[in-house]
Amino acid sequence: MRKLPQISEAEFEVMKVIWKHAPISTNEITEKLTKTTAWSPKTIQTLIKRLVTKGALSYQKQSRVFVYTPLIEEKEYIGQESHSFLKRFYNGDITAMLSAYIEDARLSESEIDTLRSLLGKTTED
Repeated sequence: MRKLPQISEAEFEVMKVIWKHAPISTNEITEKLTKTTAWSPKTIQTLIKRLVTKGALSYQKQSRVFVYTPLIEEKEYIGQESHSFLKRFYNGDITAMLSAYIEDARLSESEIDTLRSLLGKTTED
């Protein structure tokens, strides 16, 4: 697995918009994020620039507009973050993590059924 850039919570919000709508212009990103956050357009532009610097985004200039495309996949990034979380808080022991969630009733019956189904699929392969 390749090492992906560290992305802050705010940068992650920007990435979610880009993953969903790429390729997407600065104005479109700003429009979407000003509806869901209290960020100014300047803040959003700063976050976009940071993501480009970190290697998470690429861009092309189309006339007078910058259009952004992700260089990392959402699934790949979330997988890395999940793995880091597991290592950091549960010493890599997924059983301990799931036990904690189940004991604290953080998983619904539907979620538990889904996990059972997923585990059944991995043992059948």
